[in-house]
Amino acid sequence: MEKHRRVILKLSGEALAGETRFGFDESKVRDVAAQVLPAVREGVELAVVIGGGNFWRGRSSKDMDRSKADQIGMLATVMNALYVSEFFRAAGMETEIFTPFACGGMTRLFSEDEAKAALSAGKVVFFAGGTGHPFFSTDTGIVLRALELEMDEILLAKAIDGVYDSDPAKNPAAKKYETISIDEVVEKKLGVIDLTASALCAENRMPLAIFKLEEAGSITRALKGEINGTRITV
Repeated sequence: MEKHRRVILKLSGEALAGETRFGFDESKVRDVAAQVLPAVREGVELAVVIGGGNFWRGRSSKDMDRSKADQIGMLATVMNALYVSEFFRAAGMETEIFTPFACGGMTRLFSEDEAKAALSAGKVVFFAGGTGHPFFSTDTGIVLRALELEMDEILLAKAIDGVYDSDPAKNPAAKKYETISIDEVVEKKLGVIDLTASALCAENRMPLAIFKLEEAGSITRALKGEINGTRITV
């Protein structure tokens, strides 16, 4: 049997919120669904993780217990998954939402076997709630799920079109990397993903790719393996 490309896509909650950076910009979410649809119809097996920054950025608060702040952030990602998955369904895709903790009948409790079965059946699988534990970022949750489900690649849709050696907004001469190793990313402190997630990728040889979310058609191309950004090798 032919093995289809299986990838996990990270979307920024803030990016889906539009200019207000809070809540949702419905037109942006519809555009993401429209870009995903062609690749899914061609057999790409897709999982999606959405950050919770359009509702909550608790780490910036010094007046709250870190565990509680992270738990609120986990629930923000559940809201995002519920919302975005409905637009995917409206576009003609089947979806399934998994969380590492029970959410009544709104989501399914994560099971590696059930998630793999959903992907193989052509459903777009949403992972919400991170790892279910505080002190672990969404980055770590993405890498964990990618490894458990034997993904081919992690795709990071960003506000920037790749990895640079310095901030291009501050340095017009900043150099963009077409390819860079995860070890170099860590050594040069380029901050693509956090250190825990980077270590997991390096140890388990999980490649990543970064591309610009706002570039027309970028998601469709990335899902098919065409990256107009930066590939991070292991």
